[in-house]
Amino acid sequence: MALDSATHRDCDRLPPGRFGLPILGQTLQFFFDSDFALNQYRRYGPIFKTRLFGQPTVFFVGPEAVEAVLSSQMDCFSWGEGWPAHFRILLGESLFLQDGEEHRRNRKLMMPAFHGAALAQYFDTMMSISQRYIDRWEALERFVWFEEMKQLTFEIASELLVGAESGEDVARLSRLFTDLTNGLFSLLAVPIPGTRFGRAIAARNQLLQHIETVVRQRQQHPTRDALSLLVQARDEDGNTFSLEELKAQAMLLLFAGHETTTSMLTWLCLELGRHPQMLERAQAEQMELADRGTLDLAQLSQMPYLDRLLMEVERLHPPVGGGFRRVVKPFEFGGYCVPAGWLALYSIIATHRLPELYPDPDRFDPDRFVAREAVRGERRLKPYSLIGFGGGPRVCLGMAFAKLEMKIVASLLLRDYEWALLPHQRLEDIVVPTRRPKDGLRVRFRRRT
Repeated sequence: MALDSATHRDCDRLPPGRFGLPILGQTLQFFFDSDFALNQYRRYGPIFKTRLFGQPTVFFVGPEAVEAVLSSQMDCFSWGEGWPAHFRILLGESLFLQDGEEHRRNRKLMMPAFHGAALAQYFDTMMSISQRYIDRWEALERFVWFEEMKQLTFEIASELLVGAESGEDVARLSRLFTDLTNGLFSLLAVPIPGTRFGRAIAARNQLLQHIETVVRQRQQHPTRDALSLLVQARDEDGNTFSLEELKAQAMLLLFAGHETTTSMLTWLCLELGRHPQMLERAQAEQMELADRGTLDLAQLSQMPYLDRLLMEVERLHPPVGGGFRRVVKPFEFGGYCVPAGWLALYSIIATHRLPELYPDPDRFDPDRFVAREAVRGERRLKPYSLIGFGGGPRVCLGMAFAKLEMKIVASLLLRDYEWALLPHQRLEDIVVPTRRPKDGLRVRFRRRT
């Protein structure tokens, strides 16, 4: 429950944990120990305190704690004030950083572009772009899959979300977005030319210039992309998005529309390469569907094993490790009080590795998501125990778009192609800006005979 006063003294029973060193706190442990949150959870439980970036911070791990942040007590938190300044500077005042009524109004306006009829219209374009890239991979035979996936998903996002045309335009925008994304986690948000953040600012400016041109074109001549739907969207009072709002939302669409999808598709292909029996099961499921006809929207809902594979990728390799918030109203959880002003962080990666939720959590096992309890004796999936796309009222707006895209790419790959992981490469996790294998996943790729 939220408390009436925002003063620190009203919180007599702070969460367990320790703040660590003055100012620095436990920031170094947080950055360099991949199991930091999980180890603290084992010691203190689902809520614990620390100090990060010079600020008192509270962590939340586990379904009940995460549910408090994402749903039942979400009004005690601010998204916009929680994320580092880099995000607001580079991504602008987009839906991602908005709170309260402003967020509810804008999310409602954007919703039609990512559900129902709009998704159905995206299917053919996703299919054609995906097959074109797969044909390219067959010709290359050997390549780094993370970089290829990034180009594929960015082209899909560019064409369907903001109507960019294939070719040099998309390649240039993709390079700019790489510079922008790298700047999100710079140590200093100071735009010095030549530094990582300086290059990110320069990329942002070029991207916004391009987006403004496209927005003005859509205002005059709407097409069938998501940006056109946003240009035409009106709230209950007949108000539309302003030019600056449209630019910010379009920037968010391009960023969110390819980064996380790239990560998950890369890890899916890596895990299938590591587990030949799983690859065979996934191929068998696709071949059974292929015997009934070509891939279409109806078939995408008939792939239970692929669904489980993607859920397990989301669990074991979530693209983002957690989410930041700012406590704006003091609240209680688990008998502890958290004051206003603290930084809050819910851990996706630690929640996904809790053995009480997922036995043998470090093992890649899609069958843990089999719906029938009797098959493996495991409990049904708890709410807020799989949170790679967030949860609650602010669950990722583009989740259905991302899952549609991933299932199309995976289905096309599994029906006609096979791949093998090349030796002498580093496949351990790199977590910033999104999770990926260190060497990007080098493979040998060919059509199945």
